[in-house]
Amino acid sequence: MTPTIDRERIERTHSLIRPHIRLTPVMELTGADFGLPAFPLTLKLELFQHAGSFKTRGAFANLLTRSIPAAGVVAASGGNHGAAVAYAAMQLGVPAHIFVPTVSSPAKISRIRGYGADLVVGGDRYADALAASQAFARPRTSTPCWCRWAAAVSSAASRRGARDSRA
Repeated sequence: MTPTIDRERIERTHSLIRPHIRLTPVMELTGADFGLPAFPLTLKLELFQHAGSFKTRGAFANLLTRSIPAAGVVAASGGNHGAAVAYAAMQLGVPAHIFVPTVSSPAKISRIRGYGADLVVGGDRYADALAASQAFARPRTSTPCWCRWAAAVSSAASRRGARDSRA
């Protein structure tokens, strides 16, 4: 059964991950800034988040709301998800095993390694990395880490219209 995602659950998750994430800026723009018709445009600058993307929010939410076995967590990624899981695992003292395909960017591979994860680079496509991660996880009872983005939406929604770029 899929759990209900409602405002209360999102707020509870945001409160749980808040000590582990950065408050990233929100920019209020207009389409005219990009040569488009004038319409309100809100950008949440998650590139300033730990590990460089909004996926860090999901990684912390996943790791903080599950019972993690001693074997740690396993993730398959093209790069950003793997970096986020590796970062969250490092911060929480959890072993992380990240699988990426050979086409992943050298920068992402370096970032994942820098966070101390056990990194496996193999296969030509993401599907190959996913299959390898699943094969690795089965006998070790590691917790798969497929993360959600609701906490990022909550953060952006709570700041909509805010002018303070630190909140």
